[in-house]
Amino acid sequence: MSERLQKMLARAGYGSRREIESWIAAGRISVDGEVAHLGQRVSGREHIRVDGRTITLTATLGRQTQRTLLYHKPLGELTTRSDPEGRPTIFEHLPVIRTGRWITVGRLDLNTAGLLLVTTDGELANRLMHPSYEIDREYAVRVLGEVGEQVIERLLQGVKLEDGMAAFASIEDAGGRGANHWYHVTLKEGRNREVRRLWESQGVQVSRLIRVRFGPVSLPRGLRPGKFRELVRQEVNALYRSVDLKPPRMPREGTARRKGKLRGR
Repeated sequence: MSERLQKMLARAGYGSRREIESWIAAGRISVDGEVAHLGQRVSGREHIRVDGRTITLTATLGRQTQRTLLYHKPLGELTTRSDPEGRPTIFEHLPVIRTGRWITVGRLDLNTAGLLLVTTDGELANRLMHPSYEIDREYAVRVLGEVGEQVIERLLQGVKLEDGMAAFASIEDAGGRGANHWYHVTLKEGRNREVRRLWESQGVQVSRLIRVRFGPVSLPRGLRPGKFRELVRQEVNALYRSVDLKPPRMPREGTARRKGKLRGR
């Protein structure tokens, strides 16, 4: 049985479908010696190369155990594999894997902390990031100064940003003292710096931003910044079902405890 190249590579853990489609468009992937094209179907038995490196899909898919981690990203870390300025990245704290690679479910910018999901399942990552599934993200936001009811109403109704209309799905007052006040907000999409830009559109300055939930998975209170844990079966099942995917088999307990630098690109 054949399927689209980008879907098979994503399922094998080489990247999200969107990411792999960009590689195909850039001519970075070949199939049986020919440059791949978007929409191309493969069985997995072809000679496939990515950036000149051979990939054996039948073997990879046959032994692949999909894994998903919850990482508590601290301030000052980048959600990227390498940085020309030598700044720390989240991948320096993730465990070594032998097949596939870690794929981040979206990004958190340098000045945003909190929950970041990382998986070896490119299809899961693709669906969780795709706007059509409307997976909600919840953030704890600390702002400076008082925020009036009219501002809250505008942020819920929608405001025009440089990349289109945007709005919070919900805003809950979480209290605060003095000049600082906390709110919990939810979004149904993950545009670049959207939470900050929404508040800033109303002249409100965000002084701290923490993602506390992604879909059915919440940031545990006891997980310190810079640490990760493997999702338990109940969390994995809920996450897969939220995007209409069949939950995978789980790795043996303890396999996620080893830490090290990510191998490969």
